[in-house]
Amino acid sequence: MSGPTMDDLRRILRDCAGDAEADLAADIGDTPFEELGYDSLALIETAARIKQEWGVTIPDELVAELRTPREVLDVVRDTAVGSA
Repeated sequence: MSGPTMDDLRRILRDCAGDAEADLAADIGDTPFEELGYDSLALIETAARIKQEWGVTIPDELVAELRTPREVLDVVRDTAVGSA
């Protein structure tokens, strides 16, 4: 299945309010957002960008449960498949 990639998500994360010093070039898939410098507000902004760019709505309650970029991509892909 094609769909958003980790590089696509990485671009959105860079655009959102995370830690400018975070190394997003590394393999970040399973790195907790806390280690990347992303707090809850940055993740809500990320979810808003995902909705804007990919048309996938991630409820705020679910955003609060997502711990890693891979979990975000899984939700986006599962939602996209479910709505296709």
